[in-house]
Amino acid sequence: MKSVRYWSTRNAGWLDRFYEALTRGMGFLHPLFALIGYKRLELPVIKFESLVKGFLFDSQSCGQCILGATGMVCPMNCPKSLRNGPCGGVRQDGSCEINPAITCVWVSAWEGSQRITQGVEKIQIIQPPVDHRLQGSSAWLRELRRRHEKKRALHAI
Repeated sequence: MKSVRYWSTRNAGWLDRFYEALTRGMGFLHPLFALIGYKRLELPVIKFESLVKGFLFDSQSCGQCILGATGMVCPMNCPKSLRNGPCGGVRQDGSCEINPAITCVWVSAWEGSQRITQGVEKIQIIQPPVDHRLQGSSAWLRELRRRHEKKRALHAI
């Protein structure tokens, strides 16, 4: 899994573009998803999402995906679960203080962010704390609903 995670970091540029296109494409399915019901779709979508994101990014399925802001690296892989940058224990060689056998998640995130359009700016945005109640829920469906609500609010003005 670690080797695929590092591959995803090296290929963050096109993976980010593909991920964004997929999200936009799924936006066209909103009317169908709304008709079926997002609650009904949660279980099958989270299974698929966990499979794809678990394989490519070693995603921990926190339900609040920020891959696009962290160089396509899941920050929840940090042994300390740090969501806004590295701790003070990153070793000189970039390895993790807790598990020296792995590269610090945030070292990888910085490398990946340099391959993404506006990635350096995105990685500097302070993320809200993890809401553990969302663990195991679909970040994709949440993002689709958020985008639809935003679009609807703009049209209501």
